[in-house]
Amino acid sequence: MGAGALVRAASPGPAAADRTPALGRADDVVRLPACPGTPARLNPFASHHRGDPMKPHLRSPLMRAALLALASAAWLGGCAVEWQNREPARQLAKAAQPQGSVYGGWRVFQARCASCHGADAAGLAGAGPNLLERVATLGERRFVGLVLNRYDWGLPPQQADRSALVDEVVAGRQGLLTMPAWGGEPVVTAHIADLYAYLSARAEGTVGPGRPSTP
Repeated sequence: MGAGALVRAASPGPAAADRTPALGRADDVVRLPACPGTPARLNPFASHHRGDPMKPHLRSPLMRAALLALASAAWLGGCAVEWQNREPARQLAKAAQPQGSVYGGWRVFQARCASCHGADAAGLAGAGPNLLERVATLGERRFVGLVLNRYDWGLPPQQADRSALVDEVVAGRQGLLTMPAWGGEPVVTAHIADLYAYLSARAEGTVGPGRPSTP
């Protein structure tokens, strides 16, 4: 047997070539877009096998459908987690806002406080101090306690009852308090939570001078 015959015998014929598994194209790999706001480098479904002849193509429609379903579920789950992660921040910001009405507090302030502290709570020379600087360092409970202790609005003499009423006002269970007459002026019903909401908004700069835009 000559050398040519040995070469022909060693070469694979058509039948052997048909038994060789076909290699897929890199463009056929299933891809999904990245979740909005997610860099492409973090997308686990982007193809990293372009031009790699060792990665076989998934020809089976069933396998492709299963892979697509799995990839879609993971992609949608990632978007849901990203959206849910924003919720705690929104809830905390909402919980940090005072419970009273800014507009109601502005009305109370104009009726009972503006004559000494100025129409915008910035203080008047020789009269009352700047309340914005003071309220900026107070929490709601401390503010309520100072106001109640200063004017003794309907409080019993027992200190324990005084502290309990402060807790009730902050919790919203005791809404309206009656301010006593000052120099013969008529009694004014004031809501401390509203007053704090207005003054804290002014101190933080979220409400400007003058009447609030929304009641």
